[in-house]
Amino acid sequence: MTSESKLDVVNGHGREESELSYLNGEAASGESVNAAYTVLDDTLKQGNGSISNTMTNAERRTFTDRFSRWKRSPDRDIFSLLVDGNEKRLHGSGRQSGPLLSGTAYCISSCSMILLNKIVLSSYNFNAGISLMFYQNLISTVVVVALVLCRAVSVEKLNWKLIRVWLPVNVIFTGMLVSGMYSLKYINIAMVTILKNMTNILTAIGELYIFRKHQNQKVWTAMFLMIISAVSGGITDLSFDAVGYAWQIMNCVLTASYSLTLRRVMDEAKKSTKSGSLNEVSMVLLNNLLSLPFAIFLIILLGEWEYVINVEVTKLPMFWVVATASGLLGLAISFTSMWFLNQTSPTTYSLVGSLNKIPISIAGLVLFKAPLCLPNCFSILFGLFAGVFFARAKLS
Repeated sequence: MTSESKLDVVNGHGREESELSYLNGEAASGESVNAAYTVLDDTLKQGNGSISNTMTNAERRTFTDRFSRWKRSPDRDIFSLLVDGNEKRLHGSGRQSGPLLSGTAYCISSCSMILLNKIVLSSYNFNAGISLMFYQNLISTVVVVALVLCRAVSVEKLNWKLIRVWLPVNVIFTGMLVSGMYSLKYINIAMVTILKNMTNILTAIGELYIFRKHQNQKVWTAMFLMIISAVSGGITDLSFDAVGYAWQIMNCVLTASYSLTLRRVMDEAKKSTKSGSLNEVSMVLLNNLLSLPFAIFLIILLGEWEYVINVEVTKLPMFWVVATASGLLGLAISFTSMWFLNQTSPTTYSLVGSLNKIPISIAGLVLFKAPLCLPNCFSILFGLFAGVFFARAKLS
Protein backbone atom coordinates (compact mmCIF):
# COMPACT_ATOMS: atom_id res chain seq x y z
CA MET A 1 0.00 0.00 0.00
CA THR A 2 1.15 3.51 -0.64
CA SER A 3 1.29 6.30 1.90
CA GLU A 4 -1.67 7.98 0.16
CA SER A 5 -4.00 5.13 1.11
CA LYS A 6 -3.83 5.62 4.83
CA LEU A 7 -7.12 5.32 6.77
CA ASP A 8 -7.99 8.46 8.74
CA VAL A 9 -9.69 7.21 11.85
CA VAL A 10 -9.42 8.71 15.29
CA ASN A 11 -9.92 6.64 18.42
CA GLY A 12 -10.16 8.70 21.58
CA HIS A 13 -7.78 7.82 24.38
CA GLY A 14 -7.22 8.83 27.97
CA ARG A 15 -9.09 8.04 31.10
CA GLU A 16 -12.13 9.71 32.58
CA GLU A 17 -12.48 9.50 36.33
CA SER A 18 -16.05 8.66 37.31
CA GLU A 19 -17.85 9.92 40.39
CA LEU A 20 -18.23 7.02 42.84
CA SER A 21 -20.37 6.77 45.97
CA TYR A 22 -20.53 4.36 48.86
CA LEU A 23 -22.69 1.23 48.93
CA ASN A 24 -26.26 1.97 50.10
CA GLY A 25 -25.93 5.45 48.53
CA GLU A 26 -24.52 7.08 51.69
CA ALA A 27 -22.02 9.92 51.39
CA ALA A 28 -18.77 9.54 53.28
CA SER A 29 -18.79 11.57 56.47
CA GLY A 30 -15.82 13.42 57.83
CA GLU A 31 -15.59 10.95 60.72
CA SER A 32 -15.30 7.91 58.43
CA VAL A 33 -12.58 9.60 56.38
CA ASN A 34 -10.61 10.48 59.50
CA ALA A 35 -11.09 6.98 60.91
CA ALA A 36 -9.72 5.35 57.79
CA TYR A 37 -6.90 7.88 57.72
CA THR A 38 -5.98 6.92 61.32
CA VAL A 39 -5.99 3.19 60.55
CA LEU A 40 -3.75 3.73 57.54
CA ASP A 41 -1.45 5.95 59.61
CA ASP A 42 -1.06 3.26 62.29
CA THR A 43 -0.28 0.67 59.62
CA LEU A 44 2.43 2.80 58.06
CA LYS A 45 4.01 3.47 61.44
CA GLN A 46 4.83 -0.22 61.67
CA GLY A 47 6.59 -0.08 58.30
CA ASN A 48 8.18 3.03 56.81
CA GLY A 49 6.88 5.65 59.17
CA SER A 50 3.84 7.81 59.69
CA ILE A 51 1.67 8.86 56.78
CA SER A 52 1.98 12.38 58.09
CA ASN A 53 5.68 12.23 57.27
CA THR A 54 5.29 10.56 53.91
CA MET A 55 2.49 12.72 52.49
CA THR A 56 2.48 16.45 51.88
CA ASN A 57 -0.50 18.62 52.72
CA ALA A 58 -1.55 18.66 49.07
CA GLU A 59 -1.31 14.86 48.88
CA ARG A 60 -3.33 14.55 52.08
CA ARG A 61 -6.06 16.72 50.61
CA THR A 62 -6.01 14.65 47.41
CA PHE A 63 -6.20 11.45 49.41
CA THR A 64 -9.12 12.71 51.49
CA ASP A 65 -10.97 13.83 48.35
CA ARG A 66 -10.42 10.49 46.63
CA PHE A 67 -11.45 8.52 49.69
CA SER A 68 -14.67 10.48 49.99
CA ARG A 69 -15.58 9.29 46.48
CA TRP A 70 -14.28 5.75 46.80
CA LYS A 71 -16.57 2.78 46.35
CA ARG A 72 -15.58 -0.44 48.09
CA SER A 73 -15.33 -3.54 45.92
CA PRO A 74 -13.80 -7.05 46.41
CA ASP A 75 -10.84 -6.46 44.11
CA ARG A 76 -9.81 -3.06 45.52
CA ASP A 77 -8.34 -1.93 48.79
CA ILE A 78 -7.40 1.28 50.45
CA PHE A 79 -3.76 1.14 49.37
CA SER A 80 -4.69 1.36 45.67
CA LEU A 81 -5.56 4.99 46.36
CA LEU A 82 -1.91 5.73 47.02
CA VAL A 83 -0.63 3.65 44.11
CA ASP A 84 -3.02 5.31 41.65
CA GLY A 85 -1.11 8.57 41.73
CA ASN A 86 2.18 6.90 40.83
CA GLU A 87 0.54 4.98 37.97
CA LYS A 88 -0.91 8.15 36.50
CA ARG A 89 2.50 9.81 36.59
CA LEU A 90 4.02 6.82 34.77
CA HIS A 91 1.20 6.80 32.20
CA GLY A 92 1.62 10.54 31.72
CA SER A 93 5.29 10.16 30.81
CA GLY A 94 4.32 7.41 28.37
CA ARG A 95 1.78 9.66 26.67
CA GLN A 96 4.41 12.36 26.26
CA SER A 97 6.79 10.06 24.36
CA GLY A 98 3.99 8.28 22.44
CA PRO A 99 3.35 10.98 19.79
CA LEU A 100 7.08 11.34 19.07
CA LEU A 101 7.61 7.60 18.64
CA SER A 102 4.47 7.05 16.58
CA GLY A 103 5.13 10.11 14.40
CA THR A 104 8.71 9.01 13.77
CA ALA A 105 7.60 5.47 12.89
CA TYR A 106 4.96 6.82 10.50
CA CYS A 107 7.40 9.15 8.72
CA ILE A 108 10.11 6.47 8.39
CA SER A 109 7.72 3.84 7.02
CA SER A 110 6.11 6.32 4.61
CA CYS A 111 9.40 7.62 3.21
CA SER A 112 10.98 4.16 3.02
CA MET A 113 7.99 2.69 1.19
CA ILE A 114 8.15 5.23 -1.64
CA LEU A 115 11.96 4.99 -1.94
CA LEU A 116 11.94 1.17 -2.02
CA ASN A 117 9.20 1.10 -4.66
CA LYS A 118 11.27 3.49 -6.76
CA ILE A 119 14.31 1.22 -6.35
CA VAL A 120 12.39 -1.90 -7.42
CA LEU A 121 10.72 -0.26 -10.43
CA SER A 122 13.55 1.99 -11.67
CA SER A 123 16.91 0.84 -10.33
CA TYR A 124 16.13 -2.82 -11.01
CA ASN A 125 14.21 -1.83 -14.16
CA PHE A 126 11.29 -4.07 -13.17
CA ASN A 127 8.45 -3.63 -15.67
CA ALA A 128 5.70 -5.51 -13.83
CA GLY A 129 4.05 -3.04 -11.49
CA ILE A 130 0.89 -5.14 -11.09
CA SER A 131 2.95 -8.17 -10.05
CA LEU A 132 4.81 -6.07 -7.51
CA MET A 133 1.50 -4.78 -6.12
CA PHE A 134 0.19 -8.38 -5.92
CA TYR A 135 3.28 -9.49 -4.01
CA GLN A 136 3.08 -6.59 -1.56
CA ASN A 137 -0.64 -7.09 -0.89
CA LEU A 138 -0.10 -10.83 -0.48
CA ILE A 139 2.52 -10.14 2.20
CA SER A 140 0.19 -7.73 3.97
CA THR A 141 -2.64 -10.28 3.90
CA VAL A 142 -0.45 -13.06 5.28
CA VAL A 143 0.87 -10.86 8.09
CA VAL A 144 -2.61 -9.68 9.14
CA VAL A 145 -3.96 -13.25 9.09
CA ALA A 146 -0.98 -14.38 11.19
CA LEU A 147 -1.67 -11.61 13.71
CA VAL A 148 -5.33 -12.64 13.86
CA LEU A 149 -4.39 -16.29 14.47
CA CYS A 150 -2.04 -15.16 17.25
CA ARG A 151 -4.91 -13.08 18.66
CA ALA A 152 -2.76 -9.95 18.50
CA VAL A 153 -5.50 -8.15 16.55
CA SER A 154 -9.17 -8.78 15.87
CA VAL A 155 -11.08 -8.50 12.59
CA GLU A 156 -14.67 -8.82 11.53
CA LYS A 157 -15.67 -12.16 10.04
CA LEU A 158 -15.97 -11.87 6.29
CA ASN A 159 -19.26 -12.71 4.61
CA TRP A 160 -20.52 -12.41 1.04
CA LYS A 161 -22.74 -9.46 1.87
CA LEU A 162 -19.80 -7.51 3.26
CA ILE A 163 -17.60 -8.47 0.30
CA ARG A 164 -20.25 -7.35 -2.23
CA VAL A 165 -20.56 -3.99 -0.50
CA TRP A 166 -16.77 -3.51 -0.39
CA LEU A 167 -15.99 -4.60 -3.98
CA PRO A 168 -16.58 -1.21 -5.69
CA VAL A 169 -14.16 0.62 -3.42
CA ASN A 170 -11.66 -2.23 -3.75
CA VAL A 171 -11.66 -1.95 -7.55
CA ILE A 172 -10.76 1.73 -7.18
CA PHE A 173 -8.16 0.84 -4.53
CA THR A 174 -6.48 -1.65 -6.86
CA GLY A 175 -6.41 0.85 -9.72
CA MET A 176 -4.98 3.47 -7.40
CA LEU A 177 -2.09 1.20 -6.41
CA VAL A 178 -1.36 0.09 -9.98
CA SER A 179 -1.35 3.64 -11.38
CA GLY A 180 0.82 4.78 -8.48
CA MET A 181 3.35 2.04 -9.26
CA TYR A 182 3.66 2.97 -12.94
CA SER A 183 3.81 6.71 -12.34
CA LEU A 184 6.65 6.18 -9.86
CA LYS A 185 8.55 4.20 -12.46
CA TYR A 186 8.57 6.98 -15.07
CA ILE A 187 8.63 10.17 -12.95
CA ASN A 188 11.10 11.29 -10.29
CA ILE A 189 9.88 11.18 -6.70
CA ALA A 190 9.86 14.96 -6.22
CA MET A 191 7.52 15.53 -9.17
CA VAL A 192 5.28 12.61 -8.12
CA THR A 193 4.96 14.26 -4.71
CA ILE A 194 4.03 17.63 -6.23
CA LEU A 195 1.55 16.14 -8.69
CA LYS A 196 -0.14 14.25 -5.84
CA ASN A 197 -1.31 17.66 -4.62
CA MET A 198 -3.82 17.53 -7.46
CA THR A 199 -5.60 14.80 -5.48
CA ASN A 200 -6.49 17.40 -2.83
CA ILE A 201 -8.09 19.60 -5.48
CA LEU A 202 -10.16 16.77 -6.95
CA THR A 203 -11.23 15.64 -3.49
CA ALA A 204 -12.33 19.16 -2.53
CA ILE A 205 -14.34 19.49 -5.75
CA GLY A 206 -15.92 16.08 -5.11
CA GLU A 207 -16.84 17.07 -1.57
CA LEU A 208 -18.47 20.21 -2.92
CA TYR A 209 -20.71 18.44 -5.43
CA ILE A 210 -21.33 15.15 -3.59
CA PHE A 211 -21.42 16.15 0.08
CA ARG A 212 -22.18 19.88 -0.40
CA LYS A 213 -19.16 20.69 1.72
CA HIS A 214 -17.90 24.21 1.05
CA GLN A 215 -14.26 25.22 1.57
CA ASN A 216 -13.00 28.53 2.89
CA GLN A 217 -11.12 31.09 0.84
CA LYS A 218 -7.72 29.95 2.14
CA VAL A 219 -8.31 26.41 0.87
CA TRP A 220 -9.18 27.59 -2.64
CA THR A 221 -6.13 29.86 -2.62
CA ALA A 222 -3.92 26.93 -1.63
CA MET A 223 -5.42 24.79 -4.39
CA PHE A 224 -4.74 27.54 -6.93
CA LEU A 225 -1.11 27.61 -5.79
CA MET A 226 -0.90 23.83 -6.16
CA ILE A 227 -2.19 24.02 -9.73
CA ILE A 228 0.46 26.62 -10.57
CA SER A 229 3.21 24.48 -9.02
CA ALA A 230 2.06 21.35 -10.87
CA VAL A 231 1.87 23.08 -14.27
CA SER A 232 5.20 24.91 -13.84
CA GLY A 233 6.81 21.73 -12.51
CA GLY A 234 5.73 19.75 -15.57
CA ILE A 235 6.91 22.45 -17.97
CA THR A 236 10.36 22.71 -16.33
CA ASP A 237 10.79 18.96 -15.70
CA LEU A 238 13.94 17.89 -17.58
CA SER A 239 12.95 14.22 -17.27
CA PHE A 240 9.38 14.79 -18.47
CA ASP A 241 7.66 11.56 -19.56
CA ALA A 242 4.17 11.76 -21.03
CA VAL A 243 3.37 8.16 -20.09
CA GLY A 244 4.41 8.75 -16.50
CA TYR A 245 2.37 11.94 -16.24
CA ALA A 246 -0.68 10.15 -17.67
CA TRP A 247 -0.36 7.42 -15.04
CA GLN A 248 0.00 10.05 -12.30
CA ILE A 249 -3.09 11.97 -13.46
CA MET A 250 -5.00 8.69 -13.41
CA ASN A 251 -3.63 8.01 -9.92
CA CYS A 252 -4.87 11.39 -8.67
CA VAL A 253 -8.37 10.75 -10.04
CA LEU A 254 -8.51 7.25 -8.54
CA THR A 255 -7.11 8.37 -5.17
CA ALA A 256 -9.72 11.13 -4.90
CA SER A 257 -12.44 8.68 -5.97
CA TYR A 258 -11.25 6.17 -3.37
CA SER A 259 -11.39 8.78 -0.62
CA LEU A 260 -14.88 9.96 -1.59
CA THR A 261 -16.29 6.45 -2.16
CA LEU A 262 -14.84 5.05 1.05
CA ARG A 263 -16.94 7.40 3.17
CA ARG A 264 -20.21 6.01 1.82
CA VAL A 265 -19.12 2.38 1.59
CA MET A 266 -17.94 2.30 5.21
CA ASP A 267 -21.44 3.11 6.46
CA GLU A 268 -22.97 0.37 4.32
CA ALA A 269 -20.23 -2.10 5.24
CA LYS A 270 -20.90 -1.64 8.97
CA LYS A 271 -24.50 -2.72 8.41
CA SER A 272 -23.22 -5.96 6.85
CA THR A 273 -21.23 -7.03 9.93
CA LYS A 274 -22.53 -8.87 12.98
CA SER A 275 -21.10 -6.33 15.41
CA GLY A 276 -22.35 -3.33 13.44
CA SER A 277 -18.84 -1.87 13.23
CA LEU A 278 -15.73 -2.22 11.09
CA ASN A 279 -12.33 -1.57 12.64
CA GLU A 280 -9.25 -0.36 10.82
CA VAL A 281 -7.51 -3.76 10.73
CA SER A 282 -10.59 -5.29 9.10
CA MET A 283 -10.52 -2.63 6.38
CA VAL A 284 -6.79 -3.24 5.79
CA LEU A 285 -7.47 -6.97 5.42
CA LEU A 286 -10.44 -6.39 3.11
CA ASN A 287 -8.49 -4.08 0.79
CA ASN A 288 -5.44 -6.32 0.52
CA LEU A 289 -7.27 -9.65 0.34
CA LEU A 290 -9.88 -8.61 -2.23
CA SER A 291 -7.24 -6.96 -4.43
CA LEU A 292 -5.48 -10.30 -5.01
CA PRO A 293 -8.04 -11.78 -7.50
CA PHE A 294 -8.09 -8.51 -9.47
CA ALA A 295 -4.28 -8.50 -9.59
CA ILE A 296 -4.14 -12.12 -10.78
CA PHE A 297 -6.66 -11.35 -13.53
CA LEU A 298 -4.63 -8.33 -14.74
CA ILE A 299 -1.34 -10.26 -14.56
CA ILE A 300 -2.75 -13.00 -16.80
CA LEU A 301 -4.53 -10.55 -19.11
CA LEU A 302 -1.45 -8.38 -19.69
CA GLY A 303 0.97 -11.32 -19.83
CA GLU A 304 3.05 -10.12 -16.88
CA TRP A 305 3.45 -13.65 -15.54
CA GLU A 306 5.65 -14.58 -18.52
CA TYR A 307 7.78 -11.50 -17.96
CA VAL A 308 8.20 -12.23 -14.24
CA ILE A 309 9.20 -15.84 -14.91
CA ASN A 310 11.78 -15.00 -17.57
CA VAL A 311 13.28 -11.68 -16.43
CA GLU A 312 16.75 -11.98 -14.92
CA VAL A 313 16.15 -9.55 -12.06
CA THR A 314 13.78 -11.98 -10.31
CA LYS A 315 16.70 -14.37 -9.88
CA LEU A 316 18.55 -11.87 -7.67
CA PRO A 317 18.05 -12.52 -3.92
CA MET A 318 18.51 -8.81 -3.14
CA PHE A 319 15.57 -7.95 -5.40
CA TRP A 320 13.26 -10.12 -3.33
CA VAL A 321 14.64 -8.64 -0.11
CA VAL A 322 13.80 -5.12 -1.29
CA ALA A 323 10.39 -6.17 -2.68
CA THR A 324 9.50 -7.97 0.56
CA ALA A 325 10.64 -5.00 2.65
CA SER A 326 8.43 -2.68 0.59
CA GLY A 327 5.46 -4.99 1.19
CA LEU A 328 6.05 -5.00 4.94
CA LEU A 329 6.39 -1.22 4.91
CA GLY A 330 3.08 -0.93 3.09
CA LEU A 331 1.41 -2.69 6.00
CA ALA A 332 3.50 -0.70 8.49
CA ILE A 333 2.12 2.55 7.04
CA SER A 334 -1.42 1.41 7.85
CA PHE A 335 -0.60 0.51 11.45
CA THR A 336 1.73 3.43 12.20
CA SER A 337 -0.78 5.92 10.80
CA MET A 338 -3.47 4.46 13.08
CA TRP A 339 -1.03 4.53 16.01
CA PHE A 340 -0.09 8.14 15.27
CA LEU A 341 -3.73 9.18 15.03
CA ASN A 342 -4.49 7.53 18.37
CA GLN A 343 -1.59 9.35 20.00
CA THR A 344 -2.27 12.80 18.54
CA SER A 345 -5.10 14.42 16.58
CA PRO A 346 -6.19 14.83 12.94
CA THR A 347 -4.62 18.32 12.98
CA THR A 348 -1.15 17.04 13.85
CA TYR A 349 -1.57 14.05 11.55
CA SER A 350 -2.43 16.21 8.53
CA LEU A 351 0.41 18.66 9.12
CA VAL A 352 2.99 15.89 9.57
CA GLY A 353 1.70 14.21 6.41
CA SER A 354 2.23 17.44 4.46
CA LEU A 355 5.65 18.14 5.96
CA ASN A 356 6.65 14.53 5.31
CA LYS A 357 6.69 15.27 1.57
CA ILE A 358 9.74 17.50 2.01
CA PRO A 359 12.25 14.80 3.12
CA ILE A 360 10.77 12.36 0.58
CA SER A 361 11.35 14.83 -2.26
CA ILE A 362 14.89 15.70 -1.15
CA ALA A 363 15.83 12.04 -0.65
CA GLY A 364 14.43 11.14 -4.08
CA LEU A 365 16.42 13.88 -5.80
CA VAL A 366 19.65 12.98 -4.02
CA LEU A 367 19.48 9.17 -4.19
CA PHE A 368 18.27 8.85 -7.79
CA LYS A 369 20.16 11.86 -9.18
CA ALA A 370 17.20 13.23 -11.10
CA PRO A 371 18.16 15.89 -13.70
CA LEU A 372 17.20 19.32 -12.36
CA CYS A 373 17.29 22.95 -13.32
CA LEU A 374 16.72 26.06 -11.22
CA PRO A 375 13.11 26.67 -12.43
CA ASN A 376 12.19 23.05 -11.71
CA CYS A 377 13.69 23.25 -8.21
CA PHE A 378 11.70 26.40 -7.57
CA SER A 379 8.50 24.68 -8.79
CA ILE A 380 9.11 21.75 -6.44
CA LEU A 381 9.74 24.01 -3.43
CA PHE A 382 6.69 26.10 -4.35
CA GLY A 383 4.57 22.94 -4.57
CA LEU A 384 5.76 21.72 -1.17
CA PHE A 385 4.90 25.10 0.34
CA ALA A 386 1.46 24.98 -1.29
CA GLY A 387 0.85 21.52 0.19
CA VAL A 388 1.69 22.67 3.72
CA PHE A 389 -0.41 25.82 3.23
CA PHE A 390 -3.32 23.66 2.08
CA ALA A 391 -3.13 21.50 5.22
CA ARG A 392 -3.07 24.57 7.45
CA ALA A 393 -5.97 26.13 5.54
CA LYS A 394 -8.10 22.99 5.87
CA LEU A 395 -7.60 23.02 9.62
CA SER A 396 -8.27 26.72 10.14
